[in-house]
Amino acid sequence: MGGKAVVVGGGIVGLAAAIGLHRIGWEATVLERSSVLDDAGAGISLHANGMRALDALGIGGPVRKAARCQYTGGTRTPNGRWLARMDGAALERQLGTPIVGIPRAALHQMLRDALPQGVLRVGAEATAVDCSTPGQVRVTCGKAVLDADLVVAADGVGSRLRAQFFPAHPGPVHSGSTVLRAVTQRPVDLQTDFELTWGPGAEFGHIAFADGRAEWHAVINSPAGVRYPDPLAEVRRRFRGWHDPIPVLLAATQPQDVLHHDVNEMATPLPSYTVGGVAFLGDAAHAMMPNLGQGACQGLEDAVTLTAALAADPTIESALARYDNERRPRSQAVVRAARQAGRMGQQLHNPLAIAARNFALRLAPSRATMRAILRHAAWTPPRLG
Repeated sequence: MGGKAVVVGGGIVGLAAAIGLHRIGWEATVLERSSVLDDAGAGISLHANGMRALDALGIGGPVRKAARCQYTGGTRTPNGRWLARMDGAALERQLGTPIVGIPRAALHQMLRDALPQGVLRVGAEATAVDCSTPGQVRVTCGKAVLDADLVVAADGVGSRLRAQFFPAHPGPVHSGSTVLRAVTQRPVDLQTDFELTWGPGAEFGHIAFADGRAEWHAVINSPAGVRYPDPLAEVRRRFRGWHDPIPVLLAATQPQDVLHHDVNEMATPLPSYTVGGVAFLGDAAHAMMPNLGQGACQGLEDAVTLTAALAADPTIESALARYDNERRPRSQAVVRAARQAGRMGQQLHNPLAIAARNFALRLAPSRATMRAILRHAAWTPPRLG
């Protein structure tokens, strides 16, 4: 079964879906409303399920070559004491692939390079989607109208298409946290590949990259909309006195490189990931807190599952039903787990609760930490055709 698809959103998930569609013989056009591809987001960790999805799409190899495997690290307290260690080699033995860290800009570029020329249209905004004609979807983009068999809504946490097709849904809500992050301007000397440090209502973490630079992120409890005249100075103030290499990472950062976003999530699940000939993927369907590192990975699972269903099922209608049945329960369970991880990790601020959590983490065997990661990362992709 072949057809035409319009993918709304040129981020990681939208590009991945377009790659999958082309691999199964569909014609796909990607509409990205931004006229400049700034690849915001600093860095990303990809767990085994995300890497397996990229393998199914045919680009796992190039991503691994550009990424740095995460074998060492774990979770610490602000004074540097270890709460839990990460055994990346053991995870690799269990799953067949390690967790990897890569700049988002590099991943975006590889996804774009995997598409035929002209598929991605930048500065092209989908202003309306019409599903009133059975078996056809019409997408208005400026003065043009694109006829398609399927629309892939991958337009992010603030999805306009979700608001159009689910007008009664409350949409994403503020999680209570905000994140500041950046990639260092120069290489830094790090002893670990990946770390998280938990303090009262705050988290600082880093991901080391293959070129010696690193991404750092600072998550703090904050009302929505709070911004700082000098975000880097605020991070230095907020995390003053925390252990090395946090001061080193901040010293290697330029103020103009710091990104600041509130963390929003889909606290109310969508009742369906499909409406008519429209399928919702990634943050448009299940925006989640970042505490499990599963946001992009779940979106990549969406892309592979949708394209595999379209390749295997006799009709688009049955393929979309399969996609919804397979993806909604799993991804919404991960949303709930990420919320719980945030509440027990970065968002925790009561001193007694923090002491109890830290005590439990120090006593927990390493296999318990591994089981928690395997619960979400142990996913086998369907075959694309």
